[in-house]
Amino acid sequence: MTERSAVVLLSGGLDSATVLAEAVAAGFQAHTLAVDYGQRHRSELQASELVSQALGAKSHRVVSVDLRTIGGSALTDDIDVPVEPGEGIPVTYVPARNTLMLSLALGMAEVLAAQDLFIGVNAVDYSGYPDCRPAFIESFQSLCNLATKAGVEGARFNIHTPLIDLTKAQIIQRGIALGVDYSMTVSCYQADEQGRACGVCDSCRLRRQGFEQAGVADPTRYA
Repeated sequence: MTERSAVVLLSGGLDSATVLAEAVAAGFQAHTLAVDYGQRHRSELQASELVSQALGAKSHRVVSVDLRTIGGSALTDDIDVPVEPGEGIPVTYVPARNTLMLSLALGMAEVLAAQDLFIGVNAVDYSGYPDCRPAFIESFQSLCNLATKAGVEGARFNIHTPLIDLTKAQIIQRGIALGVDYSMTVSCYQADEQGRACGVCDSCRLRRQGFEQAGVADPTRYA
């Protein structure tokens, strides 16, 4: 067990909620960070605050960066969210999103004198996003230790990715064991204002499949 502080990126979705539970279970004082990047709905941001409180985070902050100004994604531009699996990197990929979010988390960690960052990337059920791969995380961790005052002065940052090798079903089973209430989470790419899921996008498909394979009743609220 440790009493060190950690910054946990918390989107309000299933994966990041599980990561927060992992950080708290490991004894970290978790400070959660959500990013309002111009996504299609605010439901996940509202969910992130609820999840942060429910799982015992020490603080919760929201940083706003409007990625709609550059677009290029179905989540930040006038591009339809696909309802069928496709080939290659999907249009729901947001250019440089995880790079941006980890950079913000890194800055927050420096301010808090924390050396641990948690993110819910997954290389199994990851929809083909290039910034969810272990190679990306390893490279960014090296950057953390090169590009910061804390790193130059001898601190060593660690990026924790406890879900990276797990299937969605395994993530859900782990979260249930840690007491995560998944009914509070919002994973849908196009949820409505009440946080109800569309049930047809890629994220909804992976989430529903995960609950089925985990043998756990799906608590998702569908429109």
